[in-house]
Amino acid sequence: MSPERARPIVAIDGPAGAGKSTVAQKLADELGFVLVDTGAMYRVVALASQRAGVTWDDGERVGALADELVKREALRFERDGGKAMRVDLDGEDVSLAIRTADIGMGASKVSAHAPVRAALLELQRQAGRRGGVVLEGRDIGTVVFPEAEVKFFLTAPAAIRARRRFEELTAKGQVVTLEQTLADTIRRDEQDTNREHAPLRQADDAVVVDSSDASADEVAARMAERVRAHRT
Repeated sequence: MSPERARPIVAIDGPAGAGKSTVAQKLADELGFVLVDTGAMYRVVALASQRAGVTWDDGERVGALADELVKREALRFERDGGKAMRVDLDGEDVSLAIRTADIGMGASKVSAHAPVRAALLELQRQAGRRGGVVLEGRDIGTVVFPEAEVKFFLTAPAAIRARRRFEELTAKGQVVTLEQTLADTIRRDEQDTNREHAPLRQADDAVVVDSSDASADEVAARMAERVRAHRT
C-alpha cells in the first residue's frame, strides 16, 4: 500500500450491466469507504452535451464542455440524507435523468473521446488518491488508478446482463424489449472494448468476479473479504 494512504483504493472495472454500480455502493457501505461514481461523471457529460445541443460524436466540443464543467465545479456528488448518492449538475439533482438507456449510450460515446477523458481524469484522481475509496468504471484499474491496491473485474454473460437491464428499465416504466436490450448491450460492449482511448480491458492484477449466479449482496461480501485480507 502507498505510504501516503492508510486505506486502499478499490477499483472495480467491467462491462455494462455487470452490476458494478450496485456492488460498488454496497461494498463502499460495507467497508465504510467513499464511493466515487466515475460512470456518473460521463453520464453527466452526455446529459449536459445533449442539453447544449452538442452531438456526442463531436469529441472536440464535448471535451471543451467537459473541461468547462470541471473548471467551474458544476458536478457534485452528495449523500441524499443517508446511503443514497445524489448527483448534482449546476445545483440540479440529475440522479434520475442520467440513468436512462439513451444517456447510458451517450456516456459510452463521450467517454471514447480523449479530450473528455483528459478533462475528467484528474477529477477522478483527486477524489480517490487518499484512499479509502471505491471507484467503478471501465478503466479504473488500467488508467485512472493503475496503482490501486485492490482491483476487481466484475462480469457476466451478455444475455444475463441484458435481462437485468431489461428488468430494471421496465420496472421504471420504460417501454423496451428484451431483444433490443440485448442488442444494445452487445453494441455497448463493442464500443467500450474497441474504442481508441482507454478501452475496456481486465487489468493484469485484477481479480475476476462473475456475478451470474450471485446477488449484489453476495458479490459485495466476497469483495469485502478480499479487501480486508489485503489490509491485514
